[in-house]
Amino acid sequence: EQLIESGGGLVQAGGSLTLSCSVSPGKLFSRSDVGWYRQTPERRRDWVASITSGTGPDYAPFVKGRFTISRDNAKNMIYLQMTNLKPEDTAVYSCHMYYPLWGRDFWGQGTQVTVSG
Repeated sequence: EQLIESGGGLVQAGGSLTLSCSVSPGKLFSRSDVGWYRQTPERRRDWVASITSGTGPDYAPFVKGRFTISRDNAKNMIYLQMTNLKPEDTAVYSCHMYYPLWGRDFWGQGTQVTVSG
């Protein structure tokens, strides 16, 4: 699978961004678990949010109430709506997908999000 993120950029604190991740070919996309991770300037990788193929979304405590993860199985897309952004949200955001039946996972190349204070 190939995952390609888009939607990153520079935003002021308190602003919003929506990240998108397209998956191709994604013939069995609906059977996957998907999520977003971020790598901070300090090189720390944080789990941000995820949706499994059969359950609802789950969020890291530091984004709960501000970020919303969603997926469109018809379009093979994963989204991350980010609101009330803070400077500490500055990171490279990568989408991830995992096929539990086959134990395979895939990563996007990442998109930079910079929040100015």
